[in-house]
Amino acid sequence: MRVMVMVKATADSEKGLLPSTELLEAMGRFNEELTNAGVMQSGDGLHPSSKGKRVAFDGASRSVSDGPFTQTAELVAGFWIWQVKDMAEAVEWVKRCPNPMPGPSEIEIRPLYEEADFAPA
Repeated sequence: MRVMVMVKATADSEKGLLPSTELLEAMGRFNEELTNAGVMQSGDGLHPSSKGKRVAFDGASRSVSDGPFTQTAELVAGFWIWQVKDMAEAVEWVKRCPNPMPGPSEIEIRPLYEEADFAPA
């Protein structure tokens, strides 16, 4: 099963504050563990939403909004794509992750749709 593991944004990440050297090194070691275990397929950090845009759809109409976007708790600061045997394995890996932010933080895990999910259609 493939999952997307999302590091949720914080006020600090939305300010563009970069992680400490110690955190970058710890994350590098964790990413190496994931890679060596054959779990990590990709992953990256994202710039703050102030550098982003949103495109809203309403029928044939499109409107573009510039960041920043105000609901920090709903924003993503970074992500991984992992290949795991099940959700329990993904949770175990996340529990081993260094805290991705200087203070309280949250990581969300969501399964990706696979071709087999659409077989009946």
